[in-house]
Amino acid sequence: MSGAPPGGSAAGAAPFILGLDIGGTKLAAGVAGEDGRVLSREVIPARTEEGPEAMIARLVELGRRVLAASGVSPAAIAATGISCGGPLDIRDGIVREPTNLPGWIDIPLVSRLTDDFADVLERKPVYLENDANAAAMAEHRYGAGRGVRNLVYLTISTGIGGGVIVSDRVVEGESGNAAEIGHMSLCHDGWACPCGSRGCLEAFASGTNIARRARERLAGGQPSSLSALSPEAVTAREVAAAARAGDPLACAVWDETVAVLGAGVGSIINLFNPRLVILGGGVTAVGDQLIEPVRRIALERAFSSMAAEADVVIAELGTDIGIVGAVAAAQARLAEQA
Repeated sequence: MSGAPPGGSAAGAAPFILGLDIGGTKLAAGVAGEDGRVLSREVIPARTEEGPEAMIARLVELGRRVLAASGVSPAAIAATGISCGGPLDIRDGIVREPTNLPGWIDIPLVSRLTDDFADVLERKPVYLENDANAAAMAEHRYGAGRGVRNLVYLTISTGIGGGVIVSDRVVEGESGNAAEIGHMSLCHDGWACPCGSRGCLEAFASGTNIARRARERLAGGQPSSLSALSPEAVTAREVAAAARAGDPLACAVWDETVAVLGAGVGSIINLFNPRLVILGGGVTAVGDQLIEPVRRIALERAFSSMAAEADVVIAELGTDIGIVGAVAAAQARLAEQA
């Protein structure tokens, strides 16, 4: 951006976006310019048990606070972007029934937020996007995927989601729910998944399920340093730390995790022939302990010709990716309509 103050004369040439991120554990909001730099941000607990009405009210308050804190004039806000887990109907702006948001069934979120921000943002456009697709757009525009035309983004957190960029365009599908990579079934009679299916990648290798598998082994009486923790304190992060220390139970859980993730990423390479597979989400905070074995297994599993063109890397945008993803999604929709 230029040196003009936010909301000054440069704002018309470089509009700002209000980005909102709705997750199962947190709500986040921020204001960013066309360079993706977040000027103000705030994160609060999601408190999903309160239901959609209370969460939406808190999200609106959050958006108003970050807008005020940014110093950007509301007149310089071109649009609001929303990043949310699916399934969604992005064309009609409806949150259908995300597995991580209990009670969110057919919520007309875009029309609600258009109304709720009308006094400040004068009914400027509001765009809804699948969170993993939004994150893929963010990494493509501002992060590890800059300059790469074909990539897949995979988030490994409480759940597993995906977004696919082909020839510089996100793959949306009929209603904007394409690339639910976490719910590709790797085993027809495998692990039960909250989505109602079985054998999903998410049901085995998400952070939630890494911890679950460790707890199940502990409950079965297998010895481990993790037994010193209460069951709720056994997280994917604790499993990874115990595995680094050589704990046999944790090593077994971790080795299984990277084997399944590696096989899944290898299949993704065969399906989409990407230049990059970008891994993000909380579980990737362990760095090389995850990325190195997943990369090795994935490239071994993929067709050699496609493996030779591909790499598996860690996302660059860190904890801001939800906000920046919402911003990038809104920017893309504005560009389409220009």
